[in-house]
Amino acid sequence: MVGIILVNARLLQPEAVRVIIAAIFLLEALRYFRNHVRQIPVAHKKITFDLLAGIGNSILVLGIFIFSDKGILWLLALIMALRHVGIGLGLLTAPIGELDQVSEDIVSDLGLDKYPQLPALAQTIEDEELLRAPYDRNWVTIFIGLLFFIHLGRMGLDRSAIGILSPLLATLGDMVIALIISYAIIWPLRMGFKKISGWIDYHLWGWVLLEKKKTRIAHWLKGAVRRLLKGRMRAAIQFRKAGYSFRTALRTGLRLGLPWAALLAAIMPVLGMSWYFDTENWASGVWDRWAALRTDAWRMAMIEASGEKVNDPSAFRFPLAAEADSTGFSFVVLGDPGEGDASQLVLKDQIIKVTNKPDVQFLVISSDVVYPSGALKDYEKKFWMPMKGVEKPVLAIPGNHDWYDALDGFAATFFQPEAARKALHARVEADLEISSTTDDKINEMISKTEEWRKEYNVPTGFQKAPFFQVATEDFVFITLETGIARQIDTLQMQWLETVLEASAGKFVMVLLGHPFYAIGEYQGSMNPRFEGLHQLLKKYKVPLVMAGDTHDFEYYMEPASNGVEKPMHHFVNGGGGAYLSIGAAFAKPDDIPTPEYAFYPAKAPLVQKIEKLTAWYKYPVWWYTKKFDGWPFSAEWLSAAFDYNVAPFFQSFVEVKVEPLQNRVRVIPYSNHGRLRWADLSGKGADFLNDANDLAEWIFPLKNADKN
Repeated sequence: MVGIILVNARLLQPEAVRVIIAAIFLLEALRYFRNHVRQIPVAHKKITFDLLAGIGNSILVLGIFIFSDKGILWLLALIMALRHVGIGLGLLTAPIGELDQVSEDIVSDLGLDKYPQLPALAQTIEDEELLRAPYDRNWVTIFIGLLFFIHLGRMGLDRSAIGILSPLLATLGDMVIALIISYAIIWPLRMGFKKISGWIDYHLWGWVLLEKKKTRIAHWLKGAVRRLLKGRMRAAIQFRKAGYSFRTALRTGLRLGLPWAALLAAIMPVLGMSWYFDTENWASGVWDRWAALRTDAWRMAMIEASGEKVNDPSAFRFPLAAEADSTGFSFVVLGDPGEGDASQLVLKDQIIKVTNKPDVQFLVISSDVVYPSGALKDYEKKFWMPMKGVEKPVLAIPGNHDWYDALDGFAATFFQPEAARKALHARVEADLEISSTTDDKINEMISKTEEWRKEYNVPTGFQKAPFFQVATEDFVFITLETGIARQIDTLQMQWLETVLEASAGKFVMVLLGHPFYAIGEYQGSMNPRFEGLHQLLKKYKVPLVMAGDTHDFEYYMEPASNGVEKPMHHFVNGGGGAYLSIGAAFAKPDDIPTPEYAFYPAKAPLVQKIEKLTAWYKYPVWWYTKKFDGWPFSAEWLSAAFDYNVAPFFQSFVEVKVEPLQNRVRVIPYSNHGRLRWADLSGKGADFLNDANDLAEWIFPLKNADKN
């Protein structure tokens, strides 16, 4: 349990990690002390192993709180090492159960040795279980096969050995859920009920086995009670055998839990909690770990294959209309859209209305174009159909989910066709051709994308890399691809520094895959390289930074510091369709790290929607989230539990207007109802002194001045 907590520590609040680990060892200490007390009549005044173990666990608990942040990692490492030693000693001294003695052990545990009929009955049940085992194995195998083919049908297959891994991982996830249900829910409930009702069983067996003249009613009643007690004995034998044999434990756990796991997988999308219990999304999590290790290598291979020079200030530039320098231009930024559900589609009319205005030059998607794994097969439903009607070029930077298929779908969709072909070949070579992406598949993906492009009439295919720049005489828009681990590779860094050097004196806006500030917290410290990128942008006095990844709209004003004369303005723009983040709304104002901030949706309407739509079976989770911020998790981590794809919606996107004649850059947020007003947002700062009914926008000087 401690190992699971440490591996997933990033999902927990920092203090919660220490408290939970300390609580586990405290419970262990109390258990050992209890065992020691029980042994006192036998051991008299001798020091027992349990006493020493209890003292040792108590010392570890004190150490966790005494050391706190100082040396806590070393302490935890020592704790786990000692715990392994303790487990080893426990295994060496533990009594060993024998499979052929299960029936005797059960009868002895029940205290029913005095009834000679029961050992024979228990042995009969045990023999029946042995005969039943092959049928159970066949049933479990067939059930697992059915689940695999269900996942295969839903997730698809690219006719390769690697392509079969996703449905296979999803099926393994179902098996894990089945075992958890069996041994973390069903077994503890049965054991708890057994402890409470054991004395009843004892007396009922005595009554059932008592030989006396019976009436018809008594005969029927005894028969019913006997069947009930026999069923309870069968369950006890099954679980006892599971404790004696791993293979039996696996078979028994799967037989009991698989139907519940299948039911859970079926109803979770209805309950709105699919991100937690949908094992197809668990498969995406596995790809996350794998792709995170390879993203930089893949991206660098694609950069080198593009033919662009990273030391050229004009490299990876998307061209604008000639009049953009003099009259200005606009562009739309849409973040994290691709779930393909009502929350994404509700923005469609506003996106088309704003994007197709004459001064808008392009639309850029900032992170996670398609969920859950960026596969090309999902693009028709989750990108082409929702974007149908957009007449301006659509560009994008990928998010972590887009990398799960090694950027195949993204490159085929947004790269120039020949650039996509070269990039994908380079990526395959970077992996020593150990890939399901063959030449035929690359050609097939590019051809399929071309068909969709013509069918839906959405302009794509303008990029040579997963990042690009747009530049005018006074304004530079730089996009950076931060992969999965919140970092950029050395080639992209070289290109960034080249462009920043060449952009001296211009207004620079940077669009990232991940935000430096989000959910009311500073996120830069998650990765030293990510924090280094933040410092680099401050060094070059970049005034405006925007990112996706977090699924709402947020603004933070980072004050000038460390020799930087002007503040840096941060926007989170990830409300384009994915489940809504609630972390910013639940952040404590005193804990938010910047003096000025804003977020949409405001807390009150968000809470009102959730309370209206949260069913009784999820309300305890919602109450706990409100009362304790989701501790030991965070309110943000629990966001997906309250993902309701019905009105009212709080999705959003942004229009950026570059207006040289007015010497300004405007950031204008929109919702599915049109432009947002200050009354729609919560926040703190000068802007909220305006009339609440005023349209919300942030205005920055294009040249040489502080924020208005």
